[in-house]
Amino acid sequence: MSMKIASLQNPLVKRLIKLQDKARERKKTGLFTIEGLRELSLAIAGDYQVKSILYVPEVVGLDQLSKIATSPLINFFKISKEVYKKLAYREGTEGMIAVIKAKNHHLEQIKINNKNPLVLIVEAPEKPGNIGALLRTADAANVDAVFIANPTTDLYNSNIIRSSVGCVFTNQIAMGSSSEIRSYLKEKNIRIFCATLTENSKVYHTQNFTKATAIVVGTEATGLSEEWYQDGSQSIIIPMRGEIDSMNVSVAAGILVFEAVKQRFTSS
Repeated sequence: MSMKIASLQNPLVKRLIKLQDKARERKKTGLFTIEGLRELSLAIAGDYQVKSILYVPEVVGLDQLSKIATSPLINFFKISKEVYKKLAYREGTEGMIAVIKAKNHHLEQIKINNKNPLVLIVEAPEKPGNIGALLRTADAANVDAVFIANPTTDLYNSNIIRSSVGCVFTNQIAMGSSSEIRSYLKEKNIRIFCATLTENSKVYHTQNFTKATAIVVGTEATGLSEEWYQDGSQSIIIPMRGEIDSMNVSVAAGILVFEAVKQRFTSS
C-alpha cells in the first residue's frame, strides 16, 4: 500500500528539497536522495538501506519497484508529476526518487581480501563531476577501494551521485585525513605512487604496479600535499606532448589505474 502526495506544500516534499540542497541536512539526518531505477538497483546491491520511495504511478508501477526494493520496511508514496518535477534533478529517471540511509566511510570499514590490492586515492577533490568520473574509473577498473583524503565535498551530493552513474554505490569508499590514510597504507604494506610533476618523478609505465599499490592523485590546481612524498613514496609522471603540463584529474587517474590493470593482466 502507498500513500498519495500531490501538493508541493506537503511536509515530506519540503524535507526532501532541503535534503537535496543542504549538505548539513544530509549530515544531520544521515539520509540522502537518489533518482532512477539503475541507481536504486545499485544502491540496494551495495547494501544501502532504502527508507522511502516516491514514484509517479503513470510512469513506473509499484509492482516493478517492489521487485527491486523488496524490504517490507520501505515506505512507498505515490506522487504527482508536478511533485516529481520539483524533486527531480534530471529528466528521464523513470519517475521515481528514493530516500537512502548513508553509510559511514571510516577507514576501518574497508575490507581488502586481495593479497596485492590496487587502490585509488584522491586528495581534496572539489568538483562533483570529477569525483563522479573518478568513481566510474574505479568501478571500471574494479579497484579494491577508493580513498578520499581531506574531503571537501559531501559524497552524497546529488551531482556526485548523478555524475558517477551510481558508482558511488559500487565502490568501497573511505574518507580520512591524508596522514590517516598514509598510516593505513603503511600498516597494510601498500606502496604509494604519487602522480606529480616533480623532477625525481619516474615515467608511470616504467613502474611495477603488480604488487600492493596505491595510486594517489591531487587537484589540478594544487597537486598533492607534501606529506605524500615521504617514507619511500614514488613520484610518477604522465609525459605531456603538448603545450600544457597537466590534465584533468579523472583522466590522469584513468591512465594510471588502467596501466596497473594492464600490468596485472599481462603478468597473470
